[in-house]
Amino acid sequence: MKHLFYLFVIILLGTVSCSKKKLKTQAISTKDSLKIVNSRIEVPLGEVLIPTAKNKLSKWREYTDVDDFITQFYNISTSEALSNAKELSGLVVLMKDSIRVKELKIPSVIARINVLENETLRLADMSTIPSIKDTEVKEEVTSILTVFSALNSKINTLYKALALQKALEIDTEKPIKEIKKPKVSPFKKDINRYRKRPFRKKISKDKPIIK
Repeated sequence: MKHLFYLFVIILLGTVSCSKKKLKTQAISTKDSLKIVNSRIEVPLGEVLIPTAKNKLSKWREYTDVDDFITQFYNISTSEALSNAKELSGLVVLMKDSIRVKELKIPSVIARINVLENETLRLADMSTIPSIKDTEVKEEVTSILTVFSALNSKINTLYKALALQKALEIDTEKPIKEIKKPKVSPFKKDINRYRKRPFRKKISKDKPIIK
């Protein structure tokens, strides 16, 4: 009977020990997963619009919404980036479908907006994958911010070129003044005429009388 009691105690202690190890392993795993989810994404601020471009785009509300919303992605946790991914992609789609500025309806600008849309949709897809790695999220967020910076850079270049072209057109429209020749009096003309002629000594045709 005593042997059975000791055997029961040993089994009980072994079970408790295993349970503690299991709980400890789960705690470490949970801690690691929280560390991955809450890791920060810090990206240097990209190119922003110059004052002229910003003024021209002020009435394009869809672009302003994207610009305001995407600012938070320069310093954000991976979990926040994933939770805001769908909203960001939705705003970019609205921006793509509503280009309100005539000068921006060109292939080079539209191509950059298309790339931005693809990148934001990819991040939105990542938010549905439970096993996504934080490094993959960081890379995707960095790509999105790089493309958005390239879009702003192209818009700035466009408005700088338009401003330069306008300045050149204004300069060429100014009338060119005629170069007026200085007036010369008739008296000076006669003097110059006589100065050009060589002086000749007048020789008398009459021979001298010899006595």
